[in-house]
Amino acid sequence: MSGKKVLVVGGAGYIGSHTCLVLAERGYQPIVFDNLSNGHAEFVRWGELEQGDIRDRARLDEVFAKHKPDAVLHFAALIEVGESVKNPVAFYDNNVVGALTLLSAAIDAGIKAFVFSSTCATYGLPDRVPMDETHKQAPINPYGRTKFIVEQALKDYGTYKDLKSVMLRYFNAAGADFEGRVGEWHTPETHAIPLAIEAALGRRQGFKVFGDDYDTRDGTCVRDYIHVLDLADAHVRAVDYLLAGGETVELNLGTGTGTTVKELLAAISAVSGKPFPVEYTGRREGDSTSLVANNDKARAVLGWEPKYSLNDIIRSAWDWHSRSNHHVI
Repeated sequence: MSGKKVLVVGGAGYIGSHTCLVLAERGYQPIVFDNLSNGHAEFVRWGELEQGDIRDRARLDEVFAKHKPDAVLHFAALIEVGESVKNPVAFYDNNVVGALTLLSAAIDAGIKAFVFSSTCATYGLPDRVPMDETHKQAPINPYGRTKFIVEQALKDYGTYKDLKSVMLRYFNAAGADFEGRVGEWHTPETHAIPLAIEAALGRRQGFKVFGDDYDTRDGTCVRDYIHVLDLADAHVRAVDYLLAGGETVELNLGTGTGTTVKELLAAISAVSGKPFPVEYTGRREGDSTSLVANNDKARAVLGWEPKYSLNDIIRSAWDWHSRSNHHVI
């Protein structure tokens, strides 16, 4: 597949930048399209940056005409669940209107291969754990609903327009490039691993655990943490699959192993060698007890297998945060 161009929309962000790294390693030519609202220009190290917004059809048409990509990867979304409850209008505008605008531009440019960042939030509260792709989709917040709407559009476009897609439902993305070139950098930060690492580094006042009375092995929520480079690998395999004639498909990306919040904090203390204050507080609205992926389908369809352990995730994140001066706000 050498030299094929891939338009990476949101490629200056956390998962997008790691995916550009892996695309370049595998012989693809990434082109980054990003409005830099959450992305970072210094993360664009593989392929050139085209600045623009996914709601700007004229700008999208310009970039498609200039680069003539073979495939599109779409990462450009607002992702903070709590924020989606406070400001649903922004989420529908960016995640739905923006995605549909991007899709229209892609179809008109003759794109046949589209990889979409989706989420386990499209499932809502789990009926069963681990969750597979046949689990009912009943999202419980605007964030999950906006992603679900785009999945439905992609299925229709796969059936009625000649656009095939892979919808990748992430569980908890975490970790960083082992060489420290790119890492997790959100403002404000809301993800558990960076928040706990910042506490261990003394950059913030301890770590808050929301709820310790869940029906789990230690009372805290269970999540499936997947290394960002494992996610990136799955995206590149999804491009390979579509360019080889693959059909529209939805796939979970997780390790299949759940970790409680207490286990996560113990692992971070062990890696960092630094204990930090932990405060237990009430449950947070909308948090599921347990979210763990059944990833058999991604193995079967893409030949994908996560390589990295929770320890690898924490070690790589620790290295990135302790070296970086991206102070979390």
